[in-house]
Amino acid sequence: MRRLLLTSSLLVALSTAYPVFSAPAQSPIAIAIHGGAGTIERAKFTPEQELAYRQTLQSAVEQGYAVLEKGGESLDAITTAIKVLENSPFFNAGKGAVYTYDGTHELDASIMDGRDRQAGAISGVTLIKNPIELARAVMEKSVHVMLSGEGAQEFAKREGVAFVNKDYFDTPHRYEAWQKARKKLEQAEQGIKDYQALHQQLPQQYKMGTVGAVALDKQGNLAAGTSTGGMTAKRFGRIGDSPIIGAGTFADNDSCAVSA
Repeated sequence: MRRLLLTSSLLVALSTAYPVFSAPAQSPIAIAIHGGAGTIERAKFTPEQELAYRQTLQSAVEQGYAVLEKGGESLDAITTAIKVLENSPFFNAGKGAVYTYDGTHELDASIMDGRDRQAGAISGVTLIKNPIELARAVMEKSVHVMLSGEGAQEFAKREGVAFVNKDYFDTPHRYEAWQKARKKLEQAEQGIKDYQALHQQLPQQYKMGTVGAVALDKQGNLAAGTSTGGMTAKRFGRIGDSPIIGAGTFADNDSCAVSA
């Protein structure tokens, strides 16, 4: 009996002295996405269209989650998911971005790392296929937090970020929405001279649409990212909340991750 007690004591002592043999606890993984496509009237939304939208959302969340399952970082997961949405014509970001008042496209994006609250953002780019990639490059490879317009695209060239032609962003449904919005603004402009009041005349669906993702990886790190084409018929280099750190995007391991 005494020998058994001694042996048991030795085992306890060993397990206490060498905790390195214990497997480290892993954080649960999670990812959430949002895909802003504007306000779509149910009566004009066919079952086939709804299925296509939902399948794209499903693909985005599944591809992002797969990164996390393999032990990948939350930053990689959200970048992967957002790129799926940016590559789709359905959502107001990247390929499906809305038109500005002048018939062009101006794209914004932001990203934030919850480990150290490092962040990157871009606004007003016109030829970048995946704005979220450029925002991440700003965070990881520049001394700045936010770049805009031609300067942001010059930086993108240096970093090898993918460019596309302007017509890549042309989509029939966005073109139709732009024409309607432009017509409403021009009609309103005949009697209203105040620019802010003019835009209040636009239906709410012309002011909506953003994509984004937040994620938690196995290491317990949070990340958030947001990408958008802005609002239909925007003018004068308008920048909304999406590329603003702390407004459109925020991540901090000690609190939360948010994409708005």
